Amino acid sequence: SFKATPTTEGDFFSEDRMNKTICPPVSFNFQHRFLPPVYILVFIIGLVANGWGLKSLLHNWKKLKIINIFVLNLGLADILYLLTLPFLMVYYFMGSKWIFGDAFCKITRFCFNLNLYGSIGFLTCISVNRYLAIVHPVRVMGRLTRTHSVAISIAVWLLVSVQSLPDMFYTKTFGNRTGKCYDTTDEIHVEDYMKYSLGWTLTGFCIPFLITLGCYGHIAVVLWTLKTTDNVQKQGSLKLLFILILLFSVCYIPCHVFKNLNLWSRVLLKQGSCCEWSNRVYIAHQISRSLACLNSALNPLVYLHANEDIPQVRQTFSRLSLSNSVSVFKNNKLSSIL
Repeated sequence: SFKATPTTEGDFFSEDRMNKTICPPVSFNFQHRFLPPVYILVFIIGLVANGWGLKSLLHNWKKLKIINIFVLNLGLADILYLLTLPFLMVYYFMGSKWIFGDAFCKITRFCFNLNLYGSIGFLTCISVNRYLAIVHPVRVMGRLTRTHSVAISIAVWLLVSVQSLPDMFYTKTFGNRTGKCYDTTDEIHVEDYMKYSLGWTLTGFCIPFLITLGCYGHIAVVLWTLKTTDNVQKQGSLKLLFILILLFSVCYIPCHVFKNLNLWSRVLLKQGSCCEWSNRVYIAHQISRSLACLNSALNPLVYLHANEDIPQVRQTFSRLSLSNSVSVFKNNKLSSIL
């Protein structure tokens, strides 16, 4: 029979007493060398960029448009996570020794999840908002207000919190002996956590990603087939699409793929199955975690492009719609829904 003896998170040493078969242990030195410099870089760039972006938004607080409210919440999610990075730097600099207690370990991991899935949620809101503003400007004219955007933002925070809350009930530390602060959980609960993680990935990432892809896919098709929109407007409208694809491709897709693969390899190792790819998956998982936190430094790009080119494109669509219904809208002037 196989016996699995855990040493640290994801590290299992499986031995067949009959055949003396030994599974090679997973190397954890990589994360201690790789993660701290990345966290330092993200902390500095993210704090400066998000601070500048939030200051710009709050400077014209009374003139905040709908899309700006979503961007504001995106920035708050980033700041919330960035403030926990110094503690994680200390953790990895000390060789994965957590000295801040079990409660704060869970809070730190919870803040990471709020940032990750809050960012995905608000980027999805921005995508839907731009879709409505560009493709259906007349249909939603005057129906979307800042009050609606505030209510939607609160709903996003609540949804993300509900999705992330079960994570806090899993074991995050391994007692005073090792002082670990797991980003998932220990080997005892790894099977249950993998099921939870798969469901979380579906609801927190896959569905918002498909919504975002659908919105910008439709926008791209409409803009490139509309003869009245010039190339400058088309290119400007597709800038944010490129940024969002970059964010999802670099920060979010690898994170979810390798997180679940790493959990699966841990389950197999616990059951006594040797996987030659376990060590490579673990290293890829650590790299993907650093890429996920990189979203806090890349999200400020949204500040620069979220509002760009909307007025011109909106006016183009508005003129087309008004020309077909002059009798209804002749005394109305289109107002911005953003």
